[in-house]
Formats: sequence, structure tokens, C-alpha cells
Amino acid sequence: MLRFLLFLLLLGGPGALPAPRRRRGAASPTAPYRTRYLRQQIDHFGFDENLTFQQRYLVADQHWKKDNGPILFYTGNEGDITWFCNNTGFMWDVAEELNAMLVFAEHRYYGESLPFGNESFSDSKHLNYLTSEQALADFAVLVEYLKMTVAGARYSPVIAIGGSYGGMLAAWFRMKYPHAVVGALAASAPIWQFGDLVPCGTYFSIVTNDFKKSGTGCSESIRNSWNAINHLSSTDAGLQWLSSTFHLCSPLKNLQDAAMLKNWLSETWINLAMVNYPYKADFLQPLPAWPIQACTEMVMPMCTDGVNDMFEPQKWDFDALSEECYKVWGVRPRPSWILSMYGGKNISSHSNIVFSNGGLDPWSAGGVTQNITDSLVAIVIPDGAHHLDLRSRNPLDPKSVQQARALEICYMKQWIEKARHSH
Repeated sequence: MLRFLLFLLLLGGPGALPAPRRRRGAASPTAPYRTRYLRQQIDHFGFDENLTFQQRYLVADQHWKKDNGPILFYTGNEGDITWFCNNTGFMWDVAEELNAMLVFAEHRYYGESLPFGNESFSDSKHLNYLTSEQALADFAVLVEYLKMTVAGARYSPVIAIGGSYGGMLAAWFRMKYPHAVVGALAASAPIWQFGDLVPCGTYFSIVTNDFKKSGTGCSESIRNSWNAINHLSSTDAGLQWLSSTFHLCSPLKNLQDAAMLKNWLSETWINLAMVNYPYKADFLQPLPAWPIQACTEMVMPMCTDGVNDMFEPQKWDFDALSEECYKVWGVRPRPSWILSMYGGKNISSHSNIVFSNGGLDPWSAGGVTQNITDSLVAIVIPDGAHHLDLRSRNPLDPKSVQQARALEICYMKQWIEKARHSH
């Protein structure tokens, strides 16, 4: 279960893509954009080397009011930016209403934005610059570049928007670079899933509750399945039966293989809870095998007890994580660094951030679900799954997500109007 927990740590959730692989996503007819590149420093915080790479970003300005109209800036997640561009319908839906330019910035080390080309994932030395701090600096440089080079954009108010890990980046972007963005919409952003800010078992309790709501005995059956698999995997005949029943590509040969089957099943239950949308959605993509951020700064304590959740008991074991990271990458995680860098729960001095969370989304466990101040606002969507509010409008959308989007637009208009009066 440990390796399964680790792959979750980066929040890829559905939509994350395997790191070393490039995917070229074509724009849909409803989402025309232009692809651009900006040369960025590989290391924004050191002056000894001057290595650079090409960061990809996408621009759609067909609805933009060229005289300092607003810019909606998507803070790219851990995947190919074209996929996020084509699956963040909310931004396309509101572009005309807000007279906004849309910019989708690709996160370094993903898609085509590879600092060291094919060598980017070769070892910890090349991966050294894969951090949220470096990614935020990329975004800040890109915003400034756009304002300086796009005619009529010098005083355009910029709003950061992102979901999941991208939502965390959107919130942190506003916190760390308030001069660059006037506000942020952070959807399904578990910025508090660090240290001891929230109980380590809440995430899996929410997954379990989703299945409890789906039918009598559902979560109980899943909880009982682990012992059943353990019993079957103790014999060759049982392993053969599991292999046949699940139509596995390769037959299970030992207990280690059976453990991988349980990890795969756990991943399936979690993904189903995360994308529990009210309509059919082609949202799941291949997940990263084991993102390196989990071995540096993105250390998210998670645990299960088999009582308040439907999973096998698994205590949070930082030492085991640290040893595994050192064995594989030669690095050790820093569990408190994110708290030092972004403030943990001590963020009341910041402003103009909307945190939205779905009641069905397990990542809401580490999200901001209550207002902190008048301008650090929490919007809870009881019927919402993982950043449902960032998806396109749909006739089957629950009332709660319609209301959430209306409120988000209202806040964005306020930020834009206030920015206009400041110039």
C-alpha cells in the first residue's frame, strides 16, 4: 500500500500524465488557441549557471478586450497543458462575459516544457529543479513577459486559476506574487494536506463515505475484499483464480503480485470517488508512476485504519517514505518545508483567493472549507467531485455547482473592477 499512497502524494488525481512521455493534444473546435514558447531560467534562485529551457504556453484572445482587459491565467498541473486547456471549460465559458484573454501555462518537466530534454527525468540532479517554487517563478516571469510584450496588456488584471495541484499553485501564486495576480480561484486545492494540519485519515474516510451513499453494503464489501484476496493469494490455486477472474495480463505468482493487485483496486475506488460527476466524463488519464515531488517537498501524510474507512490499515510512516526515496533517488523528503514556504494555516494576511471544494472529493480533506477572511473565501459544493466547477457547463450540473460558478464569477469581477480603479 505504501507505493500506492506515494503516487497519490502529488495530487495528480485524474488527468495527470506519465512524466517522461510527451503527448500532443489537439485543440477542439470550441477551444482554438495559439501555442507559444518562452525561454525560462532553469534555476530562478541561483546565479552560478545560466541554463534555460523553453516553456510552452497557450493563448486564446478572441474575446479579449485589448485595452487592458483581464487575463485568466491557468497555472499548469503535472501534465501536458493541452489536456488541461481542453478540459477546463469554465474558463472558456466565462471568457466572453469577462472580455478575457485565456493563457494556459505548462508546468516545467511536463508536456513539452522539459528543462533537460530527454534527460530531464534521468536522475535527481536533473530533477533538482522540479519544485513548486521554480514553477511559480516561471509563471511570474511569464505574466510579466505578457504584460510587457502584448499590446494593450500592460495593466491587464491577471487572475490565477487552477484545479487540484494546479489549484494549490494558483493559491500560492497569489500569496507569493500578489503584484502579478490580483486574485486566484483555487479549485480542489488541498493546501493543508501537510504536516499535522489535518488528520491523515480524512481523505480515505471521504472515499468510503462516497461508497456508503451509493448503496447498502457497498463499502462493507470492499472492506471485506482485502482479507478475501489475502486468503486466496496464500495458495497457487487462489492466485490462479484471481488472475483469471480479473482477466489480468500477467498471472499473479506470489504475495507481492497480489499486493500490487490490491493497490490497483484501491486506486480504482479512489478514482471513482474523485470523478463522481453527475454525467459521463472522459476524465481519467494515465497516472504518474511515482512523481519525484513526493520525495522532496510534497510530503502529504495519509493513513487508513480499516474502521473509519474501507481500506486495509496502513499507518503513516515517514521514515519508510524517506528510506524508499533515498534508495531510489538518493534524496530525502523535507516534511515541513511546504509549511515554512507557504504558511500552513497561517495565511490570513493574504487576500483575494477563492477556495472551492466538492463534498464528494476526497481531496477536500486538505482543502480550505471555511472562510478565513472576507477575501479568503471558501465555497463548498456538496454534490461536487474533483474540481467539478472548472469543467464546462452541463445541463446535468447540480444546483450547487451552478451557484458556485456564479459566485466565483462575481468575485472575479470584483477583483477586476478594483484593479481597474487602482490605475
